[in-house]
Amino acid sequence: MATELQNLSAYNSETVLDASNMHFAVVVSEWNPEITEKLKEGACGTLLRHGVKPENITVVYVPGSFELVYAAKRITGSIRRADAVIGLGCVIRGETPHFDYVCAGVTQGFSALNAEGDIPYIFGLLTTNNLQQAIDRAGGKYGNKGSECAVTAIKMAALACDFK
Repeated sequence: MATELQNLSAYNSETVLDASNMHFAVVVSEWNPEITEKLKEGACGTLLRHGVKPENITVVYVPGSFELVYAAKRITGSIRRADAVIGLGCVIRGETPHFDYVCAGVTQGFSALNAEGDIPYIFGLLTTNNLQQAIDRAGGKYGNKGSECAVTAIKMAALACDFK
């Protein structure tokens, strides 16, 4: 659904389970930090609002969005337990095809992690044509993609528990 039709931060909190016993990893790209920090704040704030204890949120930074996949895969073996991993990044279209390669690589990487993994890997990569579109989706007029990813992570972690 187009972001213009639904605010990324709008959701029915009654449909989100209590997450007080869950653990989450949040992997954040350092590229475009004015955007990715806001995504991280949205994700962590939403996790906390749904009962996740601060000590049960592990945040790891990587240099760029392409590195999100590697860190998302590796972090699950390094922390006590993760019920879901959230990857947050922002790629803004430029004058070269680099945008296409990074976006495709991260998308395919997260798809592979979800197909092969035992826990959900949440794709929180903003792929925008310009900085304003990114601002609008990182706490701006269209809400915060990080918050949306946190809600998705909680719901998918609960679903993964149902499948065990």
